[in-house]
Amino acid sequence: MSKRKLKNRLQLCGLHIFYILLCFLALVPILYALQLSFSGSSGAVSSELSLLPQDFTFDNYRKIIVEKPFLRWFSNSIVLAVCTMVIAIGFAVVAAYAFSRYRFKGRNAILKVLLLLNAFPQILSMFALFRLLKEMNMLDTKLGLVIIYAGSMCIFSIWNMKGYFDTIPIEIEEASKIDGANDFQLLWRIIMPLALPAIIVTAVLVLISVWNEYVFSTTFLLNENSYTLAGGLYQLQSNDYSRSWSMFSAAAVLVSLPILVIFFCIQKYMISGLTAGGVKG
Repeated sequence: MSKRKLKNRLQLCGLHIFYILLCFLALVPILYALQLSFSGSSGAVSSELSLLPQDFTFDNYRKIIVEKPFLRWFSNSIVLAVCTMVIAIGFAVVAAYAFSRYRFKGRNAILKVLLLLNAFPQILSMFALFRLLKEMNMLDTKLGLVIIYAGSMCIFSIWNMKGYFDTIPIEIEEASKIDGANDFQLLWRIIMPLALPAIIVTAVLVLISVWNEYVFSTTFLLNENSYTLAGGLYQLQSNDYSRSWSMFSAAAVLVSLPILVIFFCIQKYMISGLTAGGVKG
């Protein structure tokens, strides 16, 4: 083996070891939370850092599911996330296709305004949204929160999917029109199957954003039965006299599981979407 090949292999091995150590360091907080969720001890801060649970037990998971309204919070989060995703993606697909393919007056101005609106922190509009929902008697309702989420997520979805629609050759659409396809058939049968990876990835990003959203959910939902998982987890730790880090860690693990499952399920779509975009670009 030549010295050059040996040097390249050693550099590659060193790079792999570095990234493995980096991944392990990133996993330490997650592994610590996982062991704490199975630990009978309620203290999260101790003199020793151990990744193995002390007094192994499933009692924390039992308590969070049976003694706390965790399942109600879980149900609320699913309803908000799924409804927001369906509404935002439904409007965004049509709007993104229109912005990508049609050259109408004010198109660039509208896109810039949407981008500018998305750049402002959402917390700046909290007071106005609170007053608006109160006037419409939609405060402490899932519908009011879905409207807010869908409006903000729709802007992101439009920009995200427009870029992918731009990579689809227009010749495919022209050939379909020659065969007699109308605009609806063109979008439903031709464009959407081609853009399926981008649509799925965008939908999952919207789902995750709503799933983890905290500020609006705790501001506009005012009672315990209406809380989402983010608000419910905060309530578990809001009382200094009843704080249980082990139970909180168990709840955090349960909250993370659906997101992990979704990521594993859409891996092929993420890879194919990035590869197709790179080839077409």
